[in-house]
Amino acid sequence: MSADPTSDTDATGYSVRAVAERIGIPTATLRSWNQRYGIGPSRHRPGRHRLYTEADIVRLERMVLLVRGGSSPARAAAAVRGPRPVAGDHAGLLEAAFAPDPALLVSLLRAHLHAFGVVTTWNLLCRPAFTEIVRRQGAGEGCIDVEHLLSWSITAALHRAVPPPEAAATAPVVLACTSGEAHALPLEVLRAALAERDLQATMLGPDVPTAALADALERCGPGAAVALWSQQETTALLSAVRAGTERGIPVLAAGPGWVDVPLPAGAELVADLASAFDRLLAIHAAEVS
Repeated sequence: MSADPTSDTDATGYSVRAVAERIGIPTATLRSWNQRYGIGPSRHRPGRHRLYTEADIVRLERMVLLVRGGSSPARAAAAVRGPRPVAGDHAGLLEAAFAPDPALLVSLLRAHLHAFGVVTTWNLLCRPAFTEIVRRQGAGEGCIDVEHLLSWSITAALHRAVPPPEAAATAPVVLACTSGEAHALPLEVLRAALAERDLQATMLGPDVPTAALADALERCGPGAAVALWSQQETTALLSAVRAGTERGIPVLAAGPGWVDVPLPAGAELVADLASAFDRLLAIHAAEVS
């Protein structure tokens, strides 16, 4: 083990050894790609070796995929040195989804997440891609599988690009789909957006029985909040809302299922993910002030 505790990974980036272990190639190969093709670490610490950023690692992972797929290192390096992702340019994303190419999908999504953040990537890249898939479905094209693959890839990219904060000293936000509701992707996006701000969230995921939600809320300390997602009115369960309001916990009713549902005091409708994100930030700010 190195005597320097920051030699592998620290708050500013990753060493060549840490990156080699993470993506599964020798350190000598990484150093060769840096020297020959300029595919290397971009973050500089005065007086010390440069460190790899998450964006550098995404680019290396793309290069590894291309080389393993038969490209020469020189050609792969030229491909991954392409321009910065363009916000809202979802043509490449759709092409990878219909190919299908899950590895490329996740790589493209991670590149956008690192360049633009979670909310912008969701609103300008992912949502338009889903809109196009739904349009094709309406025109008779069989692509429900593509919709599912894209959903899975977004979740995978979010987990890798924006993991839960390691030391978030905040009251928990509980994220849950109501009982019978399977559409958990919007909550995955919300979880990642909060993590970008170092805010902790407890993700319960899809189809959470009201009794299980109540148990989770009982474990929460002061200052907690809960966001409940419902995609359709049949899953907009007031019993789930009351599990929060009866405990004095602010409840955000998120998703189109709640639009025509009268909500009790202590609960509020949020029109979209950006609104839910802003409201949770405001609740947190009020709690810590």
